[in-house]
Formats: sequence, C-alpha cells, structure tokens
Amino acid sequence: MSLINVDLHALATGGAGYLASINAGAILPTPAISLLAYQPAFADVLGPNATARKIVEVDWQAFHEGGIYNKKDNSLYISSNYNPTDNINITVLNLNDFSIRSTQFDGLTEANGGSSYYPPGADQSATPPMQVWCDQGDLTRNSQLLAVDPNTNKSQPLIVGFNGRNFTSLNDVRQHPVTGDLWFTDPQYGFFQKFRPESVLPTHIYRFEPSTGTVQVVADGFQQPNGVEFSPDGKTLYVSDTGAITTAPNLSGPATIYAFDIVDNKKLANKRVFAYADNGFPDGVHADTDGNVWGGCGDGIHVWNPEGVLLGKIHLGETSNNFAFAPGKVFVFSNQRLWVVENLKALGREVCKDFGADSDPRCAK
Repeated sequence: MSLINVDLHALATGGAGYLASINAGAILPTPAISLLAYQPAFADVLGPNATARKIVEVDWQAFHEGGIYNKKDNSLYISSNYNPTDNINITVLNLNDFSIRSTQFDGLTEANGGSSYYPPGADQSATPPMQVWCDQGDLTRNSQLLAVDPNTNKSQPLIVGFNGRNFTSLNDVRQHPVTGDLWFTDPQYGFFQKFRPESVLPTHIYRFEPSTGTVQVVADGFQQPNGVEFSPDGKTLYVSDTGAITTAPNLSGPATIYAFDIVDNKKLANKRVFAYADNGFPDGVHADTDGNVWGGCGDGIHVWNPEGVLLGKIHLGETSNNFAFAPGKVFVFSNQRLWVVENLKALGREVCKDFGADSDPRCAK
C-alpha cells in the first residue's frame, strides 16, 4: 500500500477545504484504510513493506476496546460497544486464522478497557497469566477492576471503589512494568449512557497496589480521563481527556493527551499538554518501543513522536476507539469493522512481554 503524503503548507492555508479536496479526489474513500504521512518519519515507523486491509465487517459493534493478548490460545480479547439491550460481550480474535467468536466472563458486567496482568507473585519472566478489565458496572453492580483468567473463565474482583466510595465507570488500565501497580481512569461515561448511577467521586486517575490493597488518587482536574499508557522507559504517564464528548459532542472540550512525569514510581508531577487530536478525541492510547504515542481518534489512529508532533495517521474515515499491537502488526478497531496493518516495523511497548521474548528479534535486546 502506498503512503499518501499530506502537504502541510496546503493544509495550513487550506484547512478543511484541503482535507475535503483529498476526499473529493477519492484518495480517502470512507470507510476504508489508508496510510497518511504528515512527516517523513512516518514512513520509518511503518516500514517499507507495510500493508493495510479490512479483516472483517459484522452487523454489531464487536470491536470497540480492550485488545488483550492471551498466549495459550493465540487470541486477542476485544470488548464490544455498549448496547442497552445486551451486555457488552468479549470478541475473541484468533490470530492463527483471524476467525472471531463471542464470549462472556463470569463477573464481568460491562467491559471496557483492559490490560494483560501479572498478579502478585506471578513469574514475570513468562507471559502474563491473566487479564485485568475495567468493568463499568450497571445500575446495581459496582464498577470494578476485575482480574480474569481467560483459559478457565475464573475471575476475581481487585477493587470496587476508593476507600468505600464507589467508582463511576472505570475506563482504561495499565500495569506498571516495575512495581506491578495498576494505574486506571474513572470518567462518567456509564452515567452519561444511563447504565450507572450519578457519580459520587470526581473524575480521577488512580494507582492501586494489588499486593497491599492501597489505592491512591494520583491526578485530578480532568473532565473525562480516558486512555492511559506508560512511556517505554517508564518515566512518563500519558492520559487522554475526552471531555469533547459527554452526553453530546462539544468541539470546544478537551480532546487532549496529557503527559506527566512519574516520580518514585508512585506519584505524578509536571502535567503538560502532549498532543491534541484534530479529529474526534484520543480514546485508547498505546506507545511503541521508540517512544511514539498512538491514539484511537475520530478518523482512525494518530501517531505522534515523543515530542508530540503528529507523524501520520492510519486513516479510516470513522472512529477508532482502540487498537492492539502484535508482532509485525497493529489491529485497528472501529466497532463494526476490524482492520490490520501488516509488515509493520513499529513494535508495541508491551509486545515482547505479552507475546514472549521469541516473538520479535528486538525482544532479545
């Protein structure tokens, strides 16, 4: 697949008209997958042989969030979108043949984001044995972090609130690569969608120690904290604020990724703007091993370098809430459609951990 180069001078002076001219020229059919370079460095992120295609399209919103790898069955576990008439399902993508099936986990009410998970005492030289899901809950069941073994369907609640006060609707979570602590966000989307009660806590970012039960608020002041991710060196935390969408879109609201310094692996300092999404809002956020930050946005995946400069887009012409790296690939979720970029040079930050040291030659370094 050829890389489409965006003329930044034409974009700067032509604005939306320039973007419309690209679409009018049928360069970017919608919805379809295209690779747009905003900077020459995007070609190196993708690699010379990258190709992109649609894997499958279904008649329900099967591909929304999550994207957690399970080595035993070589599958990605993806949460579907919320549906008032049915609980959120887990869509299982088999990476051997790209077949899909739906399942549900015991104790998981309304899944959203998640991460691979090492419980306390687990062998961290092996691939993670469990998954941790942000369960948004419903009108009668609490929002929680739920640890799940996808191979046995056994689950265990890890935390259901802040020192006795219930969370609103947990959204996304990452496990710190050194301490094993879980860092997660709690926006109000379950309340906005009328399947959770009114909030009794502010919209915080939390740090939870599974080994001790200690929970701590590490940041506030967000309208709707959403995606969360560590830099590959573990020194920076990225958090997206998606206040541009609440009960309705608000184009003057934040659609911003903020960066924090991580202090002593437990505290945050020096909040600053890292990047702003020019289309939609940055939902799921992941880093690659070179420190580039990828975000699911209103027209696909946006990729910024470590300085926050937009390098390029995996353009779909529709929203991608999240995505998942695999060796030589990135799977892109856009609810009814599932896409893949193959022969990808970039290596996701957690690929070596999740897929194993033999999954890519760079994992041995």
